[in-house]
Amino acid sequence: MNGNRLKRRLTIMVAVITAAALLAITGCTKQPVNDTQSANGVQETGMVEQNGESETGEAAGQSGEAETDEAVGKNSEPQPTTTQPTPEPSVEADIPSLYEAFNDYFPIGAAIEPFQTSGLKSDLLKKHVNMLVAENVMKPASIHPAEDTYRWEEADKIVQFAKENNMQLRFHTLVWHTQVGDWFFKDAEGKPMVDETDPAKREANKKLLLERLDDHVRTIVSRYKDDIISWDVVNEVIEPRDPHGMRASEWYQITGTDYIETAFRAAREAGGPDIKLYINDYGTDDITKREMLYDLVKEMLDKGVPIDGVGHQTHISIHWPPVADIIESMERFAELGLVNSVTELDMSLYAWDDRSDFGESIPEEVLSKQADRYRELFEALKANKDIINEVVFWGIADDHTWLSGFPVKRTEAPLLFDKYLHAKPAFWAVVDSKND
Repeated sequence: MNGNRLKRRLTIMVAVITAAALLAITGCTKQPVNDTQSANGVQETGMVEQNGESETGEAAGQSGEAETDEAVGKNSEPQPTTTQPTPEPSVEADIPSLYEAFNDYFPIGAAIEPFQTSGLKSDLLKKHVNMLVAENVMKPASIHPAEDTYRWEEADKIVQFAKENNMQLRFHTLVWHTQVGDWFFKDAEGKPMVDETDPAKREANKKLLLERLDDHVRTIVSRYKDDIISWDVVNEVIEPRDPHGMRASEWYQITGTDYIETAFRAAREAGGPDIKLYINDYGTDDITKREMLYDLVKEMLDKGVPIDGVGHQTHISIHWPPVADIIESMERFAELGLVNSVTELDMSLYAWDDRSDFGESIPEEVLSKQADRYRELFEALKANKDIINEVVFWGIADDHTWLSGFPVKRTEAPLLFDKYLHAKPAFWAVVDSKND
């Protein structure tokens, strides 16, 4: 009886040991089945991209990116993921200076805010531009917020930075229909001048407004006349949809075009003969607006108003307008003996009526198209250097641009340097542009 029990126990132990051995040999620790496997093994799901985009599939192993489900099996354990490191903002020391590339043509400038006069952004500016303009702090509401109040501190920072770095300066802007204090347009009793209907009181209001404007212009020009060479005296006065093609601003409703004449005459008398006085506007490539501006400028010149040049803002896109239209407009004003300046250059990635958003991944073909457009534009500007006084970008790098919030909030990249301050394809297109 005991012998039989011993035999049965020995038989069971042998069976257990044998089963364990077989499990080890056949690898029956349960493995997932890969949906994409075939007789040839795991299916490839992508190739290594040469343009810096994230790789997928087997190729992803070369960049540290996580493999896709199709490559490793949908039921596998999640794999750790890594992302491409975010570039550190830096000023590239081993690339050409933008302004030095145009020493034989015209100054290259940028619009800035005072905070950009220190840190990395200031280093980028010092390397690549030799002209500055204040993006906001010299506009009427900032520099002259109340009748008896001038605020010079922020404007002075930009002036001082330019002087320390041998940069020229533009002033933007003495007169504008927006970013201007309401106090300009209140009568002696504090009421809105535009609401007045009595002819005698309207005439008194006109006189008061022009006196305020004259004082505004003389005070600012007198302060900066030795530091600033180019002045946007009036900005955006043409609007084809308004009566007579003149923007129906409070300036115009109260004084007609007299405010334009007053501003230019006061600027010349306060600043002397050497400063350059500009009338500045956007959309000057549009033939209708261009001709309205042309007629106004000619009328002023015929009256002896001291206008030296036309500022073409040149807020354009990768789609529009044709470069030929931009140059044609400049040639038109040169016929009047005026100089031309590109005063607020940037190039949107979107068409005017497009409200889409590329997000964080701007397609390479879009940046390439932008580069081609910038190359075409600068080749044309260089070929017409005799009628162009300066070229100023409305910003220096894509991390700070008004277009990020206009006409909608979205990713924009309209300048030559990206948000890390690194040169984009557009930079190289401009630097390498040819002179026909």
